[in-house]
Amino acid sequence: MVRRTQVIVLLLALAAALPAVDASPLAAQTTFQEAPEPVRPHPEAEKAIRQLKSPYCPGLMLEVCTSSLGAMLRDSIQMLARDEGWTSEQIVDWVLENHGDTLLATPRASGIGLVAWAVPFAAVVAGVGLLVFVLVHLRRRAAARATAPPAEDLSEDDEERLKEALEVLEESEEPVF
Repeated sequence: MVRRTQVIVLLLALAAALPAVDASPLAAQTTFQEAPEPVRPHPEAEKAIRQLKSPYCPGLMLEVCTSSLGAMLRDSIQMLARDEGWTSEQIVDWVLENHGDTLLATPRASGIGLVAWAVPFAAVVAGVGLLVFVLVHLRRRAAARATAPPAEDLSEDDEERLKEALEVLEESEEPVF
């Protein structure tokens, strides 16, 4: 009898819980919401993003970083430009202030960054100058050799000594075969 009472109590508890469960099909339970329109990128934000390297994907620009943190930083930049009206220069300064100067993809054209722009140009100019100097110098040496007086003719004694030295050299060599 106790067992039968337990089964009845269990069935009554299930019957009481049944109205709380929605037995309609899943499609009927889902409410469709209109997808929000995609956010249009702000031009100032895009300009700033193109100037920055990613702090989360080493070696990659921020615009191609696949990290979720990189995406969050891009979204923050979009919000600063769209909602706050910041310019790309202000955004870049803000990112550099928070993450460090190493994120700037190209050096600034002022201060120490100007050296980074000037040194390669100066190296190319110096290389071209050195090349011109070497070519002119070699050309002058070749011209000087062409106009040099011919070597003196050997005296008969010197010719005889040269022939004897060559014969001694040939006799001392062993045949190759």
